[in-house]
Amino acid sequence: MEVRKSNRVLLLVVVVLITACSAFCQTPGTPDPLPSWNDTAPRKAILNFVSRATTAGNADYIPLDERIAVFDNDGTLWVEQPLYTQFQFVLARVMALAPQHSEWKNTQPFQAVLEHDSKALAASGEAGLMKLMAATHTGMTTDEFQKIVTDWIATARHPKLNRLYTECIYQPMLELLSYLRANGFKTYIEFMRPWTEKVYGIPPEQVIGSAGKLKFEMRGDTPVLVKVPEIDLVDDKEGKPVGIQRAIGRRPVAAFGNSDGDQQMLEWTAAGSGARLMLIVHHTDGEREFAYDRQSRVGTLDKALDEAKARNWVVVSMKDDWKTIFPPRSAK
Repeated sequence: MEVRKSNRVLLLVVVVLITACSAFCQTPGTPDPLPSWNDTAPRKAILNFVSRATTAGNADYIPLDERIAVFDNDGTLWVEQPLYTQFQFVLARVMALAPQHSEWKNTQPFQAVLEHDSKALAASGEAGLMKLMAATHTGMTTDEFQKIVTDWIATARHPKLNRLYTECIYQPMLELLSYLRANGFKTYIEFMRPWTEKVYGIPPEQVIGSAGKLKFEMRGDTPVLVKVPEIDLVDDKEGKPVGIQRAIGRRPVAAFGNSDGDQQMLEWTAAGSGARLMLIVHHTDGEREFAYDRQSRVGTLDKALDEAKARNWVVVSMKDDWKTIFPPRSAK
C-alpha cells in the first residue's frame, strides 16, 4: 500500500513539473520566442499568459476570434524622447512648406518653428499644435498624405540616437508582437498607417489612432478622400478605448502601454472577464535609451505606474528586463 501511495505521489509531482515546464520551458531545438528578454518576472508573465490563453480545456482558454492585443506606439514600441516622432514630422513639414507661406515668418506658432524657439512654441499650447496640424496634415488627399509620410520616414533620423526612426523600435517588443501572432493573437497598433506593416508586420486596417475628418470629392473623373482641418478623435487617455471600440468592436484581452495616456486603455482591457494581460514599459535605462517617468513632459508615467503596482499589472524595466533595446543599426 505504501509503495502504491508513493508511486501516486511521484506521478503527481511529475505531472506538476511537466505542466509548469510547458509554460516556462523551451522544447529542445525550439527557438526562444523572446531572446531579447531577460528571464525575469515580466517574461515569465507573458509566457504564462499565452500558455493559459492558448491551451484548449484550460479555464483561461481564449477562443481565436477573441485574441485581441492592442499596443500604444510612442514609448511602447519605439522611442518617444526628446519629442514625439509625429511632432518631429510636423516640424519638418512646416520647414518644407515655409517657402510657400511668407506670412508664417510673423505668425505664431509657425514663427517659433522657423526660429527654433522652443519656449514660444511651448507657450502656444494645444491651440498652437492644432494650427500646426491643420497646416501640415490637411488639404491633401489621403493618398498624397501617405506618400508624404512614407517619403519622410524613409530618411528621417532621430536627433540623439542617429538612427533612422524605423530603427528606433524596440527589439524585445518586435519579438513580443511576433510571438503573440504566432499564437493566434491579432495585434493592433496606435499610430500612422503608411509604414507599420513593413516595420511591425501590422497591416493598415489594424492601425488605430487620432483621426481627422475626411470628405469625398471628385477631382475631374477621379474620386478622392480629402483630409479636412477638423478632429474626429484624439487617440489619448479616454479617447483610446473609444478608438479601439470603433475600430475593432471587441474589448482587447491584452494591452501594452508606457504612460498615463495609456491608463484608460489598460483599465478598459483589465475590466473584461477571463485571462488578461496588462503591461507597462518603464523607461529606466538612461545609457541605452532614456530614463524618465513621473516628471517627464513627454511620456509621463505617474498615475498609471501607481495603478500598475496596485493592480499587479506587468511593469517592464528596460534596464533590468531587456538584454538589448534596438535592432542592429542600418549600414546606410
